[in-house]
Amino acid sequence: MAHHVRWGILGAAKFAREHMGRAIHAGERGALVALATSSTEKAAPFAAYAPGLKVHLSYDDLLADPEIDAVYIPLPNHLHVEWSKKALHAGKHVLVEKPLAMEATQFDDVIAARDSSGKLAAEAYMVVHHPQWAKAKTLYEEGAIGTIKRVSVAFSYDNRADTSNIRNNPETGGGAIPDIGVYAYGTVRFVTGEEPSDILSTCIERENGVDVWSHVTARFPSFHYSSVVSMRMAPFQEVVFHGDGGVMRLTAPFNAGVYGEASVEVQDTSLEVTRWRFPAINHYVKQVEAFNASVLDGVAYPCPLEFSKGTQKMIDMIWAADRA
Repeated sequence: MAHHVRWGILGAAKFAREHMGRAIHAGERGALVALATSSTEKAAPFAAYAPGLKVHLSYDDLLADPEIDAVYIPLPNHLHVEWSKKALHAGKHVLVEKPLAMEATQFDDVIAARDSSGKLAAEAYMVVHHPQWAKAKTLYEEGAIGTIKRVSVAFSYDNRADTSNIRNNPETGGGAIPDIGVYAYGTVRFVTGEEPSDILSTCIERENGVDVWSHVTARFPSFHYSSVVSMRMAPFQEVVFHGDGGVMRLTAPFNAGVYGEASVEVQDTSLEVTRWRFPAINHYVKQVEAFNASVLDGVAYPCPLEFSKGTQKMIDMIWAADRA
């Protein structure tokens, strides 16, 4: 049995260069060994922290490399399904950036390719690998806030000046909801285990064909949900779970260590607050290590494609409600 996973990356994306490439190389039981890019200049920053990096001049060449076990795909959103299927058909395990697809039904072909290949395929949904979210889920399941009544989520940043950013381009699957709405919606599903029954309201602002601000309310079986997601507001992020026995608040829930220190706070009915802190934890590394363990040991992966498809279903419901 192999003792480590040999990783390749399709494309020299900035996020891969600054975050995921480093996490792949730092994660236990894995190593970044190859990159596919037509520019040797773009490969240089990767080689700086992954000495001996092999550079392939095309994505197909990397997929044909027998010394690659798994590929990370940080390509523009509209290319995720195509290259995930190609990688699986080439016999590689796949970790693909979110969102994997633009519609929930598009997950089905990737799931079928995963099953027929016997390889692991997953969306890079790093937050569920962070102990902050594991603690929140445990506290919720233990009844720390009693019966849940309300959940509110806010996640924003401002990239209006970065006009060339793929998130500002409708042709590449841009928009705030595909980019960060997956966190505002999926994490609530992760903690509560519930799926939305109805989208109650949508208010979405668009620029150049992409959503840049949205306020969404929804009904889940046990609670009312409200969220604001934007890439035209000052940076902010917070998640609040409100029950009849307490309030649970997550700080830095989505960019732990960048936006601020991750923590979970529970305020009980006497207004006493208990806080759990999670400093200096890299959820990208945790994600890679969970992936490696699943590949090498066969343990269940914490965030399967079926879960990610559920988040896309909620996004599809939001789009449909907004068109109605």
